[in-house]
Amino acid sequence: MKTFKYIILKVLCISLLFNCSKSDDDTFKNTRSLQDAINDFSLLTFNSGVNDMEIEGSFSNVYWRFRVIIPESASETNKRPLIICLHGGTSIIDPDIHKNTACLEEPGLASIDAILLCPNSEGFSWGGLPEQEKILTLTDLVKTNLPVDENKVAIMGYSDGGNGAWFYAERYPNRFSAAIPMSSSYNTLNPELINVKIDIPLYVIHGEKDELFPLETMITVVDNYKNIGTDVELYVADDLGHFNTCLYVPYLNQAATWLENEVWN
Repeated sequence: MKTFKYIILKVLCISLLFNCSKSDDDTFKNTRSLQDAINDFSLLTFNSGVNDMEIEGSFSNVYWRFRVIIPESASETNKRPLIICLHGGTSIIDPDIHKNTACLEEPGLASIDAILLCPNSEGFSWGGLPEQEKILTLTDLVKTNLPVDENKVAIMGYSDGGNGAWFYAERYPNRFSAAIPMSSSYNTLNPELINVKIDIPLYVIHGEKDELFPLETMITVVDNYKNIGTDVELYVADDLGHFNTCLYVPYLNQAATWLENEVWN
C-alpha cells in the first residue's frame, strides 16, 4: 500500500479542517489515524457479487459505509475497470442509501463489467473534508487490494452525486480518467462564472424536463467549460425529469460505451 501518500493526504485534510472549522466544533475530532482505517480495511473479505462493508474512518464518529460490487469475471489475469458511484440526497442520513444500485448503476454500467465502489455520504456533502478523505482513500484501497485496471478508473453520480462527479473531476483529475455527472447542478447557481478548466473528459447527462435544475442552465454551464478548453459533452435525456432516476439507464449505457470506446480505447 502507498502509505506515504495517505499520510500526506491526512496531513492536508487536518490542516484544512482546523483552518475552516469553528474552534469549538468537536464534530470531527480526530481520535484515530488514517492508518487505523486502512488497517481495518485490510481485515475485510471481498467476494464476487455484492459486498456491503462498514469501518470507522479517521475522523471520530464518521463511518465509512460502502458497497463494492465485483463481477464474476474479475481476476488478477482479467483486471476490471473501477467506477466510483455517488448517490444523490447527500443530506439524508440513511445507512442504506448507497445500496440502491439495482435501479441505475448496476444495469447502466453492466456492459463494461466493472467493479463498482459506492460509498455512503453519511449526511455530508461529497466535497466535504471527511468525504474527500473517504473517497480518495477507498479508491486507492480498492485499486490496491482488488483486481482493478488502474488505467480505467472513472467517477459518476446522480443529482448531488453528479455534483460530486464534477467536483472530483475538477479537483482530482490525476485520480480518475473520466467523469459522468447526471442530473446535476454544479456551478448552475452562478453559470456566468469563469470556471476552471477540467483536465479529464466529462459525459454530462441531464433530463430535458428536470424540475430542480433547468436544462437551459446546464447548457450554459457546459458551454462555459467548453469555452475554456474542457473536453465535455452534454447528452439530453428526452422527456425525463429529475425524479425518473431508473429511466436514465439507457443514457448511462451509452456513457459506458463512451468510456470503453473513446476514453479507454
